[in-house]
Amino acid sequence: MELAGRHILVAGAGVTGRSVTAALAGSGAEVTVTDGDRDRLAALAGSGARLEPGLTAPPEGTSLVVTSPGWRPSSPLLTAAAAAGIEVIGDVELAWRIGQGLPRPPRWLAVTGTNGKTTTVGMLESILRAAGLDAVACGNVGFAVLDAVRAGHEVLAVELSSFQLHWSSTLAPHASVVLNVAEDHLDWHGSLDAYAAAKGSLHARSGTVVHNVAEPWSRRLAEGHAPATAARVGFRLDTPRPGELGVVEDLLVDRAFVADPVHAAEELGTLADVRPPGPHNVANALAAAALARSAGVPPGAVAKGLREFRPGAHRAVEVAEIDGVRYVDDSKATNPHAALGSLLAHPGVVWIAGGQLKGASVDELVATAAGRLRGVVLLGADADVIAAAVARHAPDVPVNRVPPGDDEPMTTAVSAARAMARPGDVVLLAPAAASLDMFRDYGERGDRFAAAVEAIPGHPRDGG
Repeated sequence: MELAGRHILVAGAGVTGRSVTAALAGSGAEVTVTDGDRDRLAALAGSGARLEPGLTAPPEGTSLVVTSPGWRPSSPLLTAAAAAGIEVIGDVELAWRIGQGLPRPPRWLAVTGTNGKTTTVGMLESILRAAGLDAVACGNVGFAVLDAVRAGHEVLAVELSSFQLHWSSTLAPHASVVLNVAEDHLDWHGSLDAYAAAKGSLHARSGTVVHNVAEPWSRRLAEGHAPATAARVGFRLDTPRPGELGVVEDLLVDRAFVADPVHAAEELGTLADVRPPGPHNVANALAAAALARSAGVPPGAVAKGLREFRPGAHRAVEVAEIDGVRYVDDSKATNPHAALGSLLAHPGVVWIAGGQLKGASVDELVATAAGRLRGVVLLGADADVIAAAVARHAPDVPVNRVPPGDDEPMTTAVSAARAMARPGDVVLLAPAAASLDMFRDYGERGDRFAAAVEAIPGHPRDGG
């Protein structure tokens, strides 16, 4: 991709914008950056870019707009660019085009879905590194994919959001997977179908399309978006058929990347190698294994990589076990689909939930998990909505609500949950909702949970 001398507008001066600006300026482009936040713009002083706050139309001579993923297509600047015939792309598309111009373009193994993306990408990175490959997790995980490309890594385990995919038009990964689709970001995309289509576009030029056989959207998007030339690989939580990965007793098994998939299979590890435990994370592990196997990774490296993987903060992390009760922080479960996966990982749960549901329904979640619930503790803006669902689908389960205005809501919630729990139970923070009504973000929510657990008498850190 020839960038030198081109006049390029960067929309957004946040983390993505800073990465894009550095790459473009380093390639000799004439760069203008715009953002409504003057402080973010000021952070780019000295970058060599021209800084223009609040532009609503591209400057004269602009030949390309690179937008940060959060900017909606309806933004005045982006609609003005489209009306003027100026191409608009995102940082992921820019990274792809720049990478294709390198002497040795990196291989992209790409992951999207509503839930499980970060865990799957982390597992994939660990597996690839166990195989001795120069691999890095990047994209929507905090390390910009553009920076990963410019650093020269051999293989990229890329987490992609629906926003990033919306602005990617030529991306052609070596292999791709859409893990699942559930209601999310509908305010940005306009409908569930449009959101799913953005996810499915990841497959449009993929060499190997991986899908979850048991997940309707994952299967449907693979069928509808995979090119005719792509290899198709499924995964399931039971015995795999030829061309699939799956589970036989306690073994993870590959019947896709073997010489004779009809009569042969490869063992890739055991269920005990998968951490955190639970069916949803076994599915994530199989997805990661399929992507890695498409890149030639041997079976032993899959098992080693899974054993060495450690989940990120606030993703089903056990904080402590006190008096026979385990306390698990899954604050990252910010929608009902994610929370259900977390609940199904445990037979007996005191569930701490609540926050901003953003219009999502929790009826299916509660109905499915009802038999596992020992008690429910609710806090946040939509506590009443969840309480009503529990009353409908699990009327015998006790519910405790943290009153609005509580100065230490998470401490109160953990104390109430502890009173409901019995030895062998799990007190699980899996809110099924966003956190911004009460906390800075899901990370602070999880930290508050951990702090409340650590304050319980009998905690391993308790000096008394």
